[in-house]
Amino acid sequence: MATATSKPTAKEPNILMRRLRLAVLVVAACVIAWAVWNWGTIKGQAKVGAAYGAHITCSCRYIEGRSMNSCETDKEAGMGMVRLSDDPENKRVYARVPFLAEAVAERRGTFGCVQLNAKEIEAL
Repeated sequence: MATATSKPTAKEPNILMRRLRLAVLVVAACVIAWAVWNWGTIKGQAKVGAAYGAHITCSCRYIEGRSMNSCETDKEAGMGMVRLSDDPENKRVYARVPFLAEAVAERRGTFGCVQLNAKEIEAL
């Protein structure tokens, strides 16, 4: 028999918290499954973005003679994760997508800007 002084049971918040935790776990599992399923595509796009960024910025910087700030505006839409830096002494541009890809392009005389391969990058 319930009286005016009896306290309501605390089971309702526990049930809601369990459902919320379950929902968060399901969403997290779906995100992880999506990332695992698409990992090759994600990594491939990161490599292409880094290589494109290095090459275009190298051309902008060392062929056109513009500043790095000016060259940043040449990035295509969707390249926000590509980080660029330059080495004026060696006329190189480094581009990387954190944790996924990196690329280096350097000016080589009349050849223009050339992408460095993996062995050349390791030798730097």
